[in-house]
Amino acid sequence: MISTRFDSLLLAAAFIVVWQLLHLAVGADVVSSPAATLTRAAALLQNPNFWIDARSTGGAFAVASLIGIVGGVGLGLALGLRRFAGDVADPILNTVYSIPKITLYPIILLIFGLSLSAKITFGVIHGIFPIAIFTMNAVRNVAPVYRRTALALRLSPFATVTTVLAPAALPEIMSGIRVGIAVTLLGTLIAELFASSSGIGSALIRATEFHTVVDIFALTLLLFLFAALINAGVHRLERWVRHDG
Repeated sequence: MISTRFDSLLLAAAFIVVWQLLHLAVGADVVSSPAATLTRAAALLQNPNFWIDARSTGGAFAVASLIGIVGGVGLGLALGLRRFAGDVADPILNTVYSIPKITLYPIILLIFGLSLSAKITFGVIHGIFPIAIFTMNAVRNVAPVYRRTALALRLSPFATVTTVLAPAALPEIMSGIRVGIAVTLLGTLIAELFASSSGIGSALIRATEFHTVVDIFALTLLLFLFAALINAGVHRLERWVRHDG
């Protein structure tokens, strides 16, 4: 544990050194210094307008994550329990997942306009597919002995899923949820970057238009810290599930 923390601190220190050297090499008009970025980030945290944007992004991300998790796990379980359906759906899901989602954004804008629903929808279509794929494969990879035991105990299909298959597949499902949440955040931010009047992504676009380099780096740093915090929390939950299992 101590070694891991030391390695993390060493990596962070190396990153800051490289960042500072890059700032000195290209200048403040291209890359703001670590000190200036941290100072600006601290100032943004005290700015009410930042928290309005943060609530907009956070709300859309939270709803999109919830829909993606429920929909992805449900779809994955349904396909994983039916071998033929899973074999047919597997290449389709992987193909759709590999398509750049930005190509679908004009259609989403036509349907929802510049609204919260558009951001949520774009986040969902990023996150639901990896969660469904991981869940489907997790259920299909459950050892056959579990299914035979459920049949021997004459469990109903619902009881088989909830008490046997889902717990056995839960560690791999959690891995899918972790990936899904990460790309859901990405999708939400992309939606704000391209067409939105609020949110952190919209604030980034405004900073880019005015070429406020320090604001761009400060907002990016805050987004990175938020994403790292979310990922660490889900990863800790995933490790707990694996250990508990």
